[in-house]
Amino acid sequence: MKNLDLSLLRTMRTRWHTPFLERVAMLLSKAGENAYIWFAIGVIGAIVDPDRRWQWVVAALTGPVAIVLNFGIKLIFKRPRPQLEGLPPLGGAPSSLSFPSAHATASFASATVVTRIAPELAPAVFGLATLMALTRPYLGMHYPSDIVAGAGLGAVLGLIVPLPDAGGT
Repeated sequence: MKNLDLSLLRTMRTRWHTPFLERVAMLLSKAGENAYIWFAIGVIGAIVDPDRRWQWVVAALTGPVAIVLNFGIKLIFKRPRPQLEGLPPLGGAPSSLSFPSAHATASFASATVVTRIAPELAPAVFGLATLMALTRPYLGMHYPSDIVAGAGLGAVLGLIVPLPDAGGT
């Protein structure tokens, strides 16, 4: 498994790299820091959908809470971020811990909650969550297994987050 993980990481770090794609990946990755983009989606939902305002507030808070929970798990596993000789990461991170990916955890937790509120948004939010997660090994910040674990953890978190009834009751 470790060899497959490393092989996939090396492939993602050496293929499909252009200055444009790297800039896009860095922007997506920045938007995922501290779940900013997911918080914004929840706030926008609360503004434009007053009948489900409190559900959207929960959606806005899901990403940041998932990041906090994720960090606790990182402290248990203490897996260092990948280091590939001759392929330094194309970005920074708030900690040196890699497993599981907080970007993937927050993204899939948030996408799952948003889909529970507005199922019609599933393709868009899961597409965004997938792109967000894939930026991490592409930029050299995570092993592919980090994002798989983060996505799984996030999906479970998104399913167990209690949502208030529409209208806040």
